[in-house]
Amino acid sequence: QVQLVESGGGVVQAGGSLRLSCVASGSTFAIEAMAWYRQAPGNQRELVAHINSGATTTYADSVKGRFTISRDNANNKVYLEMNSLKPEDTAVYYCNAVTDQYYTDDSGRAVNEYWGQGTQVAVSA
Repeated sequence: QVQLVESGGGVVQAGGSLRLSCVASGSTFAIEAMAWYRQAPGNQRELVAHINSGATTTYADSVKGRFTISRDNANNKVYLEMNSLKPEDTAVYYCNAVTDQYYTDDSGRAVNEYWGQGTQVAVSA
């Protein structure tokens, strides 16, 4: 299995910047892709940015040109650099990893997708 721990959230004024970090542990050799999602109160969780094993990246339209996802495979980390932050970026940000192998979780289910606990980002106007 894979464990993910995020850090770097906080409170920032509109126009400011934050850098989120996520470190993976466990069966990191099996990770194919990593991503950042976010969930604002009352909203569904949405994909923010994605990076695959070949370092190809994709972004939600709402963050293109402002956010950058990057990956440090040697240290099992993924980052999200967030610039020109807006109040609508306020959300809990979650790190996500998908593995090329299925593992059995504590409930006995076969899973290949993992989530961190989330880190809060709040952007004030």
